[in-house]
Amino acid sequence: MGAAIRTETNGHIRTIVFARAGEYNTITPQWRDEFSAALDEAERDDNVRVVVLRAEGQAFCAGYGLDWSTAAQAASEERTRAWDSVADLRTIGSFVRVFRKMWDLSKPVIAAVHGWCIAGGTDMVLCADIIIAGESAKFGYPPSRVWGVPTSAMWVYRMGFERAKRYLLTGDEIGAREAEKIGLILECVPDGELQARAMALAERMARVPLNQLTMLKMLCNEPAEHMGLRSSQLLGSFFDGVARHTQEGRDFVSRAQEIGFRQAVRERDAPFGDYGERKK
Repeated sequence: MGAAIRTETNGHIRTIVFARAGEYNTITPQWRDEFSAALDEAERDDNVRVVVLRAEGQAFCAGYGLDWSTAAQAASEERTRAWDSVADLRTIGSFVRVFRKMWDLSKPVIAAVHGWCIAGGTDMVLCADIIIAGESAKFGYPPSRVWGVPTSAMWVYRMGFERAKRYLLTGDEIGAREAEKIGLILECVPDGELQARAMALAERMARVPLNQLTMLKMLCNEPAEHMGLRSSQLLGSFFDGVARHTQEGRDFVSRAQEIGFRQAVRERDAPFGDYGERKK
């Protein structure tokens, strides 16, 4: 593939590897396009029955590359007098459509998650069919505190109403053991066993004919479609743009331009004591 994504094939299993370890595998337009192409390639290959996602480095996916996106919003606001909600929805929708490709893929997708998988990383990974996480994994949607709404809107569909509200209304960090307990992921395993466990499950699935896998996945997904998943994702994508253009969202962007995005995030999360800002 390219600099952000590479692929491996072992029998009927296609592994998509996030390969920007130095950037914590953050989501960028290049990553989006390469990931989209990798999923399309897996869909077209009739020899592939199961797709596995894994990542290099210390993080599975630490969200969007926000130095890039805060700068893009700041530049946009300098050029225009008003927020163009349709253009914004078109932009964020281009990412959500790629995330959703995992849900719509005719083949099951298993994500093997380690380290940080937060913010936009959860928008992406929660569209996989099954998530197995190492004990080091950390999930959560801290932008719910300011400047974001989950665009793929998968939280309620995976966890139920009350648990989704509990974590989205605080943005709290979720460790892998807790994520397993509340049903956000399938299971938590020791870090050293993560890749082997994910591949073992993929190998068991790959023994099933592809037509069976396709029908069973569609059958399992259909109730979420009837619950309004696509409408939820449209609303989540639109609200994400709204959240980024509230006064609080604009103030956050201004602060990030002033002191740097990472320091602005530290200021946001310090009162909550999580995402690396835990008080000593």
